[in-house]
Amino acid sequence: MSLAHLQSVLDGSPFVRQYGFRVESADGGTSTLYCPGNPDFLRPDGILSGPVLMAAADVAMWIAIISALGPDGNSTVTVEMKTNFLSALEGAQDFRCAATVLKSGSRLVYGTADCRDLDGRLLTHHTMTYIRRGK
Repeated sequence: MSLAHLQSVLDGSPFVRQYGFRVESADGGTSTLYCPGNPDFLRPDGILSGPVLMAAADVAMWIAIISALGPDGNSTVTVEMKTNFLSALEGAQDFRCAATVLKSGSRLVYGTADCRDLDGRLLTHHTMTYIRRGK
């Protein structure tokens, strides 16, 4: 699938519009999102809110799954996510989130995602399981 098509999937999904995520790359079960900084997503102490990093990981994995499964990937949904917060991102800074499908079975898809600041510093590590709906 083309990057333009995958971006249109995001743009057509109201639940992610608020984040402004952009698909930088996606191919064969991997994806990278560019995640623009937004002061609305900061905690009172000026640190990026954890749910934004979790949303980026969830969406990056969804796009990675679509890049692996094609249109069938659209109907996958998260059934489990574990997040490790490793470093804080201070201020409304941009970051990237990269996801990789590690195993795709007949019903479940398993993978990981990492969010990093633009210098490559690891912010979060996520493991996720998705289920293929309708199978």
